[in-house]
Amino acid sequence: MKLKQGFIQIYTGNGKGKTTAAIGQALRALGFGLNIYFVQFMKNHPYGEVKLLESFAPQLVLKRYGNDAFVFQKKAPSAQLISEVQQGLLKAQKALLSGCYDMVILDEILVAIYFKLIQEDQIKKFLKKKPPRVEIILTGRYSPPAINDLADLVTEMKEIKHYYRKGILARRGIES
Repeated sequence: MKLKQGFIQIYTGNGKGKTTAAIGQALRALGFGLNIYFVQFMKNHPYGEVKLLESFAPQLVLKRYGNDAFVFQKKAPSAQLISEVQQGLLKAQKALLSGCYDMVILDEILVAIYFKLIQEDQIKKFLKKKPPRVEIILTGRYSPPAINDLADLVTEMKEIKHYYRKGILARRGIES
């Protein structure tokens, strides 16, 4: 099955669930035989979804570029990190244009823009190259208005209450 029409979806905001929404969309797509190119930016920890997503190969290809260590260290990102993320975006663009994938997911790409690992204009150009039958999903906090304008669907996850505020850190199998 191929999509008759692909759209651009964004999951943003300060609430929990952005990556989870993208993974849910990927699982739905897999159920109908769609091929997915799934890129995680700034995530190099052994998150629970990694093994699961990798188990769907070759129908789902998972790539991971960069990390978020610089954020916690309160340092500027290194040139090597920026280069790695840039290369990841180039590879995602090749996948987008290859004709092999029905869905391309750029997880945490919006945060990568915020931290200047990727420029907003690069993502705008990426989105404008979208083939008509490919779905694109972008996730991450801080989605710029100009990127939102190019999207067909924008969902903002809004934190109303979170146990993190009580000192509960990320739990294996739930947040990581």
